[in-house]
Amino acid sequence: MSNWYSECSPLEKRTFWASFGGWALDALDVQMFGLAIPALIAAFGISKADAGLLGSVTLFFGAFGGWLGGALGDRYGRVKALQITVLTFALATFACAFAMSYTQLLLLKAIQGLGFGAEWAVGAVLMAEIIRPEHRGKALGSVQSAWAIGWGAAVLLSALVFTYAPADVAWRILFAIGLLPALLILYIRRGLKEPVRAVAADAKAPFFATLSGIFHRDVLRSTLVGGLFGIGAHGGYAALTTFLPTYLREVRHLSVLGSSFYLAVIIVAFFCGCVASGIISDRIGRRANVAFFASACIATVLVYIFAPLTNGEMLVLGFPLGFFSAGIPASMAALFSELYPAGVRGTGVGFCYNFGRVVSAAFPFLVGFLSDRIGLGPAIGIDAAFAYALVLIAVVLLPETRGKVFEQAATARV
Repeated sequence: MSNWYSECSPLEKRTFWASFGGWALDALDVQMFGLAIPALIAAFGISKADAGLLGSVTLFFGAFGGWLGGALGDRYGRVKALQITVLTFALATFACAFAMSYTQLLLLKAIQGLGFGAEWAVGAVLMAEIIRPEHRGKALGSVQSAWAIGWGAAVLLSALVFTYAPADVAWRILFAIGLLPALLILYIRRGLKEPVRAVAADAKAPFFATLSGIFHRDVLRSTLVGGLFGIGAHGGYAALTTFLPTYLREVRHLSVLGSSFYLAVIIVAFFCGCVASGIISDRIGRRANVAFFASACIATVLVYIFAPLTNGEMLVLGFPLGFFSAGIPASMAALFSELYPAGVRGTGVGFCYNFGRVVSAAFPFLVGFLSDRIGLGPAIGIDAAFAYALVLIAVVLLPETRGKVFEQAATARV
């Protein structure tokens, strides 16, 4: 990161760290749920399918949050929208700590999803517009690597909290920690500047005009294929990671600390994969980069789940699993940002990235449902491989956009 980062201006660097911090704290909040699933099942007396539905609801509402957040950024400004979205998911996660029933937790996870989806969309476009084109892939890949930081922090906190606190209290402590992202707002207010951009629509036009601009015939293909890309990317990740801690504990019979060590290997690899994907994407192009990582991910997931591996072999294979699964999400922000003109860029990025959440919301539920019939491991492997195959189909249909120079102004297509 040092070479390209040293060439950045102070504003580019401040924007990078604001986006990096927001994404890391997003991951902290979201990944704590997967780690708390066994405790939630016990606390509320629910099935694995019910637990999967909690994850699905978060993904489903994240789709609408991303679309709405992107449109808010197009109309009212990226920086202002970023503050609102960070506060939304932080407060919702904190409130989850006080849920007294499954229904209450379901509602709060939906609100968390709205804020989470919106924050990524706004932050990704803000970074894409501030950073210079030749470094866009590397910068946004590095921002995506922040997910590994937050994921790792969640695993560490989970191991500590569940080791020293009763399970029925520990999960509440984890969610209460989710208030931390709200502190990022102070940095955003002081350090960031609104990028030069086009207003998506006339101020007197209805807000719906901003939301619908991505369905204009000039950009409709990008919207449809980008949505398919999002389905595959999010579906594969959700199918793999939502129940992975449960798989390691219940199927592989690892302790909380033991499973945390296995997850740590995957998380470190995920960080490396995000950074590598950004570098490769700027060198060989967006399409070739995604095709490589998607193909490698399918092969690795199938081996990880279906091959008769020992625990030691699984530990070793955890690195390529995390590395290859990182390459796809790390490429999405740059690729989607380059598909749209400025006036609808936030809306387009938010929709493509998060539309996948609407359909991928079914993947955690399907894993839980299928696990009762074919076992948890096969359910994870089949769902994840199918999802990543959709990414390969989408990337064939998308144009190459590497190095695209953003316009300083654009007329909204509404």
